[in-house]
Amino acid sequence: PEVFEETRFRSQTLLERFQMMAFLNRGLEIRFSDKRDDGSGPPSLVTYRYEGGISDFVEHINAPKESLFSKVGYFANQESDQEVEIAFQWSTGFNTDGLHSFANGINTVEGGMHEEGFRSALTSVVNKYARKRGALKEKDDNLQGEDIREGLTSIISVRLTNPQFEGQTKSKLGNVEIRSLVQKVTNDKLGDWLEENP
Repeated sequence: PEVFEETRFRSQTLLERFQMMAFLNRGLEIRFSDKRDDGSGPPSLVTYRYEGGISDFVEHINAPKESLFSKVGYFANQESDQEVEIAFQWSTGFNTDGLHSFANGINTVEGGMHEEGFRSALTSVVNKYARKRGALKEKDDNLQGEDIREGLTSIISVRLTNPQFEGQTKSKLGNVEIRSLVQKVTNDKLGDWLEENP
């Protein structure tokens, strides 16, 4: 009360945020105990810790779905003052809005440059792979991005020193250089992952 005018809060709101932070920061342990005396008994302790980080996040999102493969794809890289982590898994679902992106732990619900880099590299890599494996013949058109993303759950988490967000709500990342890094990393690592997990 010395700091906040309003001290009432909804614990579920905090728990959702704490869980997300634990997913985004591999190995970080967050413990939450609601010690308010509301007559419901002793305070309950909730602990979040995910050794798999964003891979565990993808598993969590896909838990009620039927995954096309059990292993969650994952790759990461860093360059000077920026880094990228990506985890992904396809399911039998029809959703094409399974991309979840974050910049320095902030959920960029409107996407931005990091999502753009991933989308374009994903489409390119999957088309190259499909042609190499004979799933697409020479005369066939390339697969469209929305077709490739159908049923895909993906977490894109980037960290950078000077994030440039568009708008007051910080819901879209505008750093052009992060698009290049995400695109390069996805081009390099996703192709390798597909070869190792045909």
